[in-house]
Amino acid sequence: QLQLVESGGGLVQPGGSLRLSCAGTGRGLDNYAIGWFRQVPGKEREGISYISRHDVSRYYADSVKGRFTISRDNNQNRVYLQMNNLKPEDTAAYYCAARKPFEDMARGPDEYTYWGQGTQVTVSS
Repeated sequence: QLQLVESGGGLVQPGGSLRLSCAGTGRGLDNYAIGWFRQVPGKEREGISYISRHDVSRYYADSVKGRFTISRDNNQNRVYLQMNNLKPEDTAAYYCAARKPFEDMARGPDEYTYWGQGTQVTVSS
C-alpha cells in the first residue's frame, strides 16, 4: 500500500519561497501520477499541479502558473513543489496525492486515490 508524506510547509513572507516535498513509502512512486492540491477551510480542495509518472507531462492551474514548479525524483521516491513569489492567497493546507498504479495524469481530486496528511503553508507579513 502506497503512503504519502508531505513536508516543507511553514510561515513565509509575501514574495518568499518554499519547497514542498512528497515522499512515497511502501511502493515506488514511479508507477504513480502525482498531484498537488490545496485547501482552505470552507472551500473545495483545489488541484494546482500534476505530473505524469515519468515526467512526460506537467500541468499547472492558472492561479500558480509561472510561480510554482512541480518535479519528481523517482530514484528518491519524491515529488516536489517549488513555490516562488508566494502570495497571501496561497495560504492553505497543501496535499499530495497519487492516482492508482499506471493510471495517466488527470485533473481533479476525485481522480486521486492515495493522499498524504497535508502540510500547512501560511503566507503573511
